[in-house]
Amino acid sequence: MEYAIGIDLGGTKVLVGLINKQTGEVLFSVKKKTKKDKGPQKIIEKIIESIHEILNENIVEKTQIKSIGIGAAGQADRKNGVLLSAPNLDCFNVEFKKIIEKEFSIPVFVGNDVEIATLGEMKFGAGKGFKNLVCVFVGTGIGSGIVQNGELYTGATGTAGEIGHIVVDYGGRQCTCGAMGCLEAYASRSAIEKRITGALKKGRNSVILDYLQDGRPLSSSIIQKALEQNDELVTQALDEASEYLSAGLASIINFINPELIILGGGLIEAIDYFYKKTIIKAHVKALPIPAMKIQFKKANLGDFSGIIGAAFLSDRT
Repeated sequence: MEYAIGIDLGGTKVLVGLINKQTGEVLFSVKKKTKKDKGPQKIIEKIIESIHEILNENIVEKTQIKSIGIGAAGQADRKNGVLLSAPNLDCFNVEFKKIIEKEFSIPVFVGNDVEIATLGEMKFGAGKGFKNLVCVFVGTGIGSGIVQNGELYTGATGTAGEIGHIVVDYGGRQCTCGAMGCLEAYASRSAIEKRITGALKKGRNSVILDYLQDGRPLSSSIIQKALEQNDELVTQALDEASEYLSAGLASIINFINPELIILGGGLIEAIDYFYKKTIIKAHVKALPIPAMKIQFKKANLGDFSGIIGAAFLSDRT
């Protein structure tokens, strides 16, 4: 049997798992808060701590672990294993490959976080059996992975799939990338939370206030609970985000003409209303002929899609 360690580095959490590459099974996993506010060094420390925890479990011999794959929320230099730019993590030119290989003497491969989630869903999840698909993950940001003829397409500079940075409102809200009017600034979980909390600060009434009294952060599950109570503010925020996200999906349908679009991320998993409303609107907004053939599915590997996919980054070199 061949094993790999997969790492999914997102805006709020780092998830590390030991993966059986033949079956896609996650044998053991460790989740930690990213603590991105403390800088790249703290993120690296969290990753190294997590890998040591997995190795200390002695589930398999270290010699059986053939690679470590890291998917991070940003743009990567895959050849040199460097995270070039990840604004949501405040990381730039971080040499993950060099640092982690020195610590563990295991080959390290670096990619984009949505790239690895797409690999996971393509091999063992909702995309299994499809040759032309796009995975869109809605989280702190919005990213996508493109599969054409069964192969992941990354583009001339390895940065294809940045759907979160297509412009949906020229001159509109500022995005974390510095540009104005990006889809991510309107339809990500962060954008929805920002709209809700901004309205609350201005005195808007909402049942959300009841859930936040004990200092809990606003989460997808809290938004879902408020939606179940027909909260006007939450419904309006989700409807607005759905309008923008569906426009982005319609653009994918028209431009790439995939067989399947997989939607994932905590917001999609937790709030079925948001998922269903978005795909209905995407069908309507897309051109009729490609819209006739498109299928939609939710990602079905949950949190593990990224770490499973990261285990296969070594196969792409």
